[in-house]
Amino acid sequence: MESLSDTQWDVVISGTGLQQSLLALALSRSGKKVLHVDPNEYYGGAEAALSLQDADGWAARHSGPDATRPFTGAQITKGTDGLAASRSYSIPLAPQLIHARSELVSQLVSSKAFRQIEFLSVGSLFIYEAAGESSKPTLSRIPSTREDVFANTTIPARAKRSLMKFLKFVLDYNSESKTELWKPSESQLLSEFLEREFKLDGDLQSYVVTLTLSQDGKISVGDGLAAIHRHLTSMGVFGAGFAAVYPKWGGLSEVAQVGCRAGAVGGAIYMLGTGVSGVQRTEESDADTNIEVSLTNGTTVKSKALIHSTKKTSTDNVTVSRLIAIVNSPLSNMFKVIVDSAPTPCAAVVAFPVGSISAGDGSVSEFPTYALVHSSDTGECPAGQSIVYLSTIAGPSSKCLLYNALLSFLSVYSSETPECLWRMHFEQVAGTGSFAADDNIGTFDWMTPDLAFNDSTLRYVSMAWQFVGGDDENNYMKFDDREGVNDDDDDAFNS
Repeated sequence: MESLSDTQWDVVISGTGLQQSLLALALSRSGKKVLHVDPNEYYGGAEAALSLQDADGWAARHSGPDATRPFTGAQITKGTDGLAASRSYSIPLAPQLIHARSELVSQLVSSKAFRQIEFLSVGSLFIYEAAGESSKPTLSRIPSTREDVFANTTIPARAKRSLMKFLKFVLDYNSESKTELWKPSESQLLSEFLEREFKLDGDLQSYVVTLTLSQDGKISVGDGLAAIHRHLTSMGVFGAGFAAVYPKWGGLSEVAQVGCRAGAVGGAIYMLGTGVSGVQRTEESDADTNIEVSLTNGTTVKSKALIHSTKKTSTDNVTVSRLIAIVNSPLSNMFKVIVDSAPTPCAAVVAFPVGSISAGDGSVSEFPTYALVHSSDTGECPAGQSIVYLSTIAGPSSKCLLYNALLSFLSVYSSETPECLWRMHFEQVAGTGSFAADDNIGTFDWMTPDLAFNDSTLRYVSMAWQFVGGDDENNYMKFDDREGVNDDDDDAFNS
């Protein structure tokens, strides 16, 4: 067997984040010689899922303001007791839900990778309504289908008709007759469009904008209609009562590991705990091997190409503040089945609108805050506990706002407020997921901060695949089963 340094590699991939791992999946049937390395001792990169012990080490490495990008300011706070063993937890850094109509699901099906992933249903979206002069704070479930609107008892009849009209419009919003209405306003705020064209009041505007899961709440008409259309058309695709799924055991981390497994089965060599320390272009006569990659273990390898992640920060990058909290309650009421024959959901979404949460200094939230609430069915925590993943756009008071949002949610959920056993706060510089090439070195930008998986990420993985030498676009991510697995399972994911 040739040593690493004697092998003429087609590509060295640095990092096992989602995009690099999907690239490995795409290359797994190519016959190319792939060396896939990661400086971490675990798979997943910025999309990894961590045990409590792993999280301690991760937070220590990313605690300072100048820590390794894209994460900074990590801090863990532990309660007195109640935590289980470290390996009882699998805490994802990127707990994104995946809509049923996402292209990611289609590619996992066509590549047969879905067979190694257990998908669970994502349940209801709730909106937090702060206390008024004569009312207590509440959680209201957002009606997101026409059936939901009909069944809702709190929305006045006239407002229901307006909301129904809008939902019907979105289902066919790209038709010629509909584009005449929204295209001239495509770059304007969705909230203004809802008020002007559909007479939706402030509460209903908040409901609709929440369905887009917009980080800043200022989503445009074009982007907003696309997001809501994706949600509505995803409803019921894989079963009654839900529009999105979530991979068990750590979300996107599980998808990344499946991609790496496929790469390994296809002949790729994997090395954890080994990163890239340097790159040098060579002037050899062999034009196919014109790059030398120095690894942190002291080995230097020759390759035609290198794929890695960016280390640069742009002034245009958005920074997201995140808080992950383990709670000593199953929070069962968040995961109720609301449609007959629907599966029990593993996750729910709670939105805190602009201004609904205040910090200790009296300032209020300038951006929406979202909480993804996960049950133990996700495999991320033991039975009897749950995990809440909160996020908002970073600012001077965002850490305090996130903690107060957590307390507000828990206090509204039950008069006997569940206890927070463990929490970790950190900030993350977000990117676009884009791909850029400079001669034979390709670079992925950091992933987008979306709560729902952004399919634009996949376009850049395809670009990287072509950069490495993929030449059959019609069969990209389309593989036959290796061992004649029954294709009947595919039917459940095709519609």
